[in-house]
Amino acid sequence: MTDQIRVALVDDQSLFRAGIRMLVSSQPDLEFVGEASNGQEGVALALAQRPDVMLMDIRMPIMDGIDATAEIVANAAKNGSATPRVIVLTTFDLDEAATRAIRGGASGFVLKDADPEFLLAAIRTVHAGNAVIAASATRELFEHFSGASAVTATPAEFENLTSRERDIFVLAARGLSNSEIAQQEFLSEATVKTHISRILSKLSLRDRVQLVVYAFEHELTGN
Repeated sequence: MTDQIRVALVDDQSLFRAGIRMLVSSQPDLEFVGEASNGQEGVALALAQRPDVMLMDIRMPIMDGIDATAEIVANAAKNGSATPRVIVLTTFDLDEAATRAIRGGASGFVLKDADPEFLLAAIRTVHAGNAVIAASATRELFEHFSGASAVTATPAEFENLTSRERDIFVLAARGLSNSEIAQQEFLSEATVKTHISRILSKLSLRDRVQLVVYAFEHELTGN
């Protein structure tokens, strides 16, 4: 198959890697393209294999998942290549390190003890350009981006959004899916997808999780 999603794994536990390798390899639409045991090896793996999605542990020897994620994103930008979607794997439901990883370019995080079906769905979801956040942690996670550290002045680039784009931005920042936004705004899903793409481009954001972070940082959630 030529349309398989290429998946790589970075984790220092060999038994965990074996389980994930078997799980991913069992799916007809996924291809397991490599694994690494620390962040430094993970950076090299990303350069060599150019996976679509990387599962990244946070706490590892030599280089942790936060620094590895940031370097992988930077390397992709420098080389002009597609940036792998990074899913951070964490032991805790809400983890400051996971928050930092998202700031560094991760597309979300999943608990290491999540159901296999949830992990597989997360891989497919981030590959489609959406964010994945461990269940029940979304509000608490993004509170790390708001509050005292929030930048209350509306950014200049936000003013470039049309009225319709601002409405859709707020709904996306609240976590609504394209279909939910389409239903609420009486639009087709294709039109919503086009608007989201334009919003991301105008604000220089990579994906929807970055959009949510941006909204909370600048207090643009409409709440």
